[in-house]
Amino acid sequence: MSDANVRIPQEAKDRLAAVAAAEGLSLRAYLARLAETLLTPAERAERAEQAKAALAAWNGYAPSAAEERELDSELDRRLARVTGP
Repeated sequence: MSDANVRIPQEAKDRLAAVAAAEGLSLRAYLARLAETLLTPAERAERAEQAKAALAAWNGYAPSAAEERELDSELDRRLARVTGP
């Protein structure tokens, strides 16, 4: 496996290295493991579509795009109220 160089602020590197060390990993191993667990935007969208299809098949729930936007807005409002300004 070839390595890549990534430029990040020293503070970010130090923080990641501390997290890695606390988990008994090198920074290289920690970042490799992290990369394997994260989903790309396309993968997240695909999983969301699969979840919607499964939910619709299970109980028939299939909100329209407008309903989804309304629900997202309501969730945003509630989260803003809890987390503050």
